[in-house]
Amino acid sequence: MKPIGPLMIEHRLIERMIALLEKEWERIAGGEAPRPDFLSAAADFFREYADRLHHGKEEDILFRDLEKKEMSPEDRRLMAELIDDHARARRLVGALAEAVGEKGAEAIRTIENALRELVALYPAHIAKEDGRFFPAAMEYLDGPAQAAMLEQFNEFDRKLIHERYREAVEGWEKS
Repeated sequence: MKPIGPLMIEHRLIERMIALLEKEWERIAGGEAPRPDFLSAAADFFREYADRLHHGKEEDILFRDLEKKEMSPEDRRLMAELIDDHARARRLVGALAEAVGEKGAEAIRTIENALRELVALYPAHIAKEDGRFFPAAMEYLDGPAQAAMLEQFNEFDRKLIHERYREAVEGWEKS
């Protein structure tokens, strides 16, 4: 398997969550009240799974290694665009998470706007990665480099789960 395989598999789960966000956005736009439990869980999904796990592997491993390569100007520009997309997603998820804890029309508008923008951002972002950037990126990495990267992805996943629960226990110990 190429290193882009796990990333593309992760995209499929993110797409499923985006479909759920779209339904929630449509509910709210139709006049129904936001569901705070779902929205809090969705914000956690995007912070932990989409950002820390998925974007972490992209930025901390794939993009890091590609930075060292002599990439075409188009591929380098696209990588910068993807990094900007990640930063935008972080801001939107942060706004969503903050608004979920608030009451009133302004909080609902913030939630609705964050959902609308996330639902627009992620499918386009994933299409850029899956359709253009990932295939091009693999051309810069030979077989041994791809195998090493895949192992780094696996190690990244293993460390992340331990880190998450270590931090949780440490937080509970302090409370």
